[in-house]
Amino acid sequence: MLQKATRRGWRQMLPALLISALPGLGSAAMVPIAGDPIATTGGQLAGTRLANGVNAYLGVPFAAPPTGDRRWAPPQPIRWDGVFNADRKGPACMQVLRPHDINHYFGEEPTSEDCLYMNIWTPGDARPGAGLPVVVFIYGGGYTIGSSGLANYGGENVARRGAVFVNFNYRVGAMGFMAHPELTRAQGGHSGNYGLMDQQLALEWVRDNIARFGGDPAKVIIMGQSAGAGSVAAQMFNPMAKGLFRGAVMSSGCNFTGDGMTLADAEALGLKMQQALGSDSLAAMRNVPADRILAQQAESQLGLTTQGLRFGGPIIDGYLYPAPHAELLARGALNAVPIIAGYNSDDIAFNNPLSQASTGEQYRSLAQQMYGGDANEFLRLFPLQSQAQARDTAKAVALLAGFELNARTCARYQESVTGQPAYLYRYAHKHPYVPGVKLADQDPATVGAYHTADIPFWFDTLDAYNSLRPTRNWTAADRTLTDVMVNSLLNFAATGNPATEQLAWPAWNANREQRLEIGQTASTVTMPSRQLDWLQTHPAAAVALPPRPVGPRD
Repeated sequence: MLQKATRRGWRQMLPALLISALPGLGSAAMVPIAGDPIATTGGQLAGTRLANGVNAYLGVPFAAPPTGDRRWAPPQPIRWDGVFNADRKGPACMQVLRPHDINHYFGEEPTSEDCLYMNIWTPGDARPGAGLPVVVFIYGGGYTIGSSGLANYGGENVARRGAVFVNFNYRVGAMGFMAHPELTRAQGGHSGNYGLMDQQLALEWVRDNIARFGGDPAKVIIMGQSAGAGSVAAQMFNPMAKGLFRGAVMSSGCNFTGDGMTLADAEALGLKMQQALGSDSLAAMRNVPADRILAQQAESQLGLTTQGLRFGGPIIDGYLYPAPHAELLARGALNAVPIIAGYNSDDIAFNNPLSQASTGEQYRSLAQQMYGGDANEFLRLFPLQSQAQARDTAKAVALLAGFELNARTCARYQESVTGQPAYLYRYAHKHPYVPGVKLADQDPATVGAYHTADIPFWFDTLDAYNSLRPTRNWTAADRTLTDVMVNSLLNFAATGNPATEQLAWPAWNANREQRLEIGQTASTVTMPSRQLDWLQTHPAAAVALPPRPVGPRD
């Protein structure tokens, strides 16, 4: 496909005054970068030099717009004539919008079906072939929300430390994960997983082009948080992603054993969407405005609950996701790279009934329902120290049975299937909130190291949380911890090992199970092997759970 390399379309259609009012687009004039344009596989590309000397290439198209007949189709490479000015981030993919009083609101972002854009930040002195490490981030959001434009996912400060940072958009919700019998017939026996295909194409673009920005395609790591971590795991099982990255980081968390929806079930869901839209064919569905499709989706994030059809991510399509994970692991079909896997001490745990307990009586009752005749043994291994600690104990055990056990299981498969190391961590540092600040989705007085709380420390985006109004009182210790974590991440990209002179981080070992504990400082701790063994061999019985919480999670 050919595209004229000017800012036509949605960006140039906006009046200049409106553009300057949109923080996600940026209002600064484009500052030329010496050496631009860069010749990429798509065409000539020019970026903008930031005030701190970092070079930014924002809103770089890596695929043709997934519109018209390309709605619900694998992404296609894009080509353009002339020079494409990459000085503003692209729109987020179709999703519900964010309330303005939540923790992760950093200003308005436009949304569009035409959303397959990436952002690249490089050191100001980066030159082609410099061989710099590359961090590629994949956002979370339950596969229904998320954007590379969020300020806490920015790569400017990582680039200042001598690396290349990349993030990108991928399709979410029904646009990214809807299968349909007609699509399956037309696409060679598989459909759905378009969001994962977007990710794969973005990684292929990085492989083919990143050396021209100073990055080393042999030193690319992929990192994701929450659904982004699930996406990273999906790419580890994706046979077509082999060789596209040398390491994988999964924050909240790593799960090599859980499976997505079957293709048959996903096709049935696609037929329900067709019925809900009142369309008589796939062609008619492609003519329905995107907002009507979005209105049919279930959503339980961003402070609202909307009943509808749930498009929850990866599908076992026999192609990108070739088979259930147990089958793939049994035949060693896992991309062999080292991993980092971790979670946060006040992470989400709503899938475990214990997370609902707030009293000792509830804790013991749930233990009885979940473990039956083994409940007394469970209570001996996981005792309540006091009634006042019932809620905290229940949450901690739920996280142990969830994220920590999953991370350890991933480490075991790394050892037995790939022979590659796994580095595990728990992040337990609470953000220092401004006294009296109010957030619709958090209580600063009681919130701990919440889901996503580690991300600004990995990327040095602490100041994003004060960009619109003061919410955090960051300290010198926070800045020091950021330095430690960013340097560890970059060493992982450069060498495959996150240990640095500042940070001793041993790989997990079956004979000496250790992980990193990241609090105000970081240290190595011994994992509770006996408790984890018990949880591994005593799967809990199903217990009815209340509806999922409606607070934001990305």
